[in-house]
Amino acid sequence: MDDRLRHHGDVDAEPGLRDFAVNVRGDGPPDWLRGVLVEALDRLGRYPSAADDLRARVAAADRHGRRPDEVVVLNGSAEGFALLPGLRPRRAALVHPSFTEPEVALRAAGVPVEHVLLDPVDGYALRPGLVPDDADMVVVGNPTNPTSTLHRREAVLALARPGRVLVVDEAFMDAVPGEPETLTGLRAPGLLVLRSLTKTWALPGLRAGYALGDPDLLAALAHGRPQWPVGALALAAVVACCGPAAVAEAQRAADVAAVHRADLADRLAEIPGVRVTGPAAAPFLLLRVPDGVALRAALRGAGIAVRRGDTFPGLGPDHVRVAVRAPRECDPLVEAVHRFQTQEALLT
Repeated sequence: MDDRLRHHGDVDAEPGLRDFAVNVRGDGPPDWLRGVLVEALDRLGRYPSAADDLRARVAAADRHGRRPDEVVVLNGSAEGFALLPGLRPRRAALVHPSFTEPEVALRAAGVPVEHVLLDPVDGYALRPGLVPDDADMVVVGNPTNPTSTLHRREAVLALARPGRVLVVDEAFMDAVPGEPETLTGLRAPGLLVLRSLTKTWALPGLRAGYALGDPDLLAALAHGRPQWPVGALALAAVVACCGPAAVAEAQRAADVAAVHRADLADRLAEIPGVRVTGPAAAPFLLLRVPDGVALRAALRGAGIAVRRGDTFPGLGPDHVRVAVRAPRECDPLVEAVHRFQTQEALLT
């Protein structure tokens, strides 16, 4: 297996660098969530109960207009990818460029995998006709990491068909104002939606998420998990982050991030030689430059980390991904990219 598929942005974000490589909002959970987690520490002396799990499932179900039996709480949405081989797919189609953990899990289990590569010409828009008819599992991100593309829900649903599991990774959907393309509230055979709370609430050291789908499909997904698969802190985080006040806060943050993303995209697009993939909808941008390897090295020398792009199928070393931050935080990034591109232009 290609080791690049296991690459993650935290490898690029070396200690001491300004972090534009990892798509986490803020440096840690907000004070109110920190308080919830501190209170949950008192429950670490006992195993999580069925009532604890149910409380988290009820919170997520209420958040999306579902029933509790249509929710499985996960140690981050990435755990859902690790469980996909348990659904015993015969042939999986993965829409790329996209997050690679589903592919790692499926390949490790010996599942035949086929790439469905989208075209940068139209902003990596989803084309359902490219997916092989005989694929009994399809995995697609929405919005997609790293392209920041938000697919129309109609296009995503066009991938569904009898006998097929359609896995929709909505890890960044809560960063989209209004979540207009989410499928979390839809009941459809074979539809499995994965959600993450890790990025929006700055919980990478904990990880929390959940899967939504038909109870029978979720039972098959969760079959074989160990007892107490999700700890007390993650269960508490799901309850807290799915509450109405937290959902409203996340949407306010999404509104702010959209403004910041547009500002950063405009500033970077003004730099000669920099192409910004758009339209973008997630809290990160995919850039294409003539020499991405040299740019990343120059940025690292300037104390800035960005995510390499060539570990994503369909992208090459000329691609880099940058996390969206507030304009003032982005000033050093924009200045360093501009300085590098100007120097490159003089050399040529």
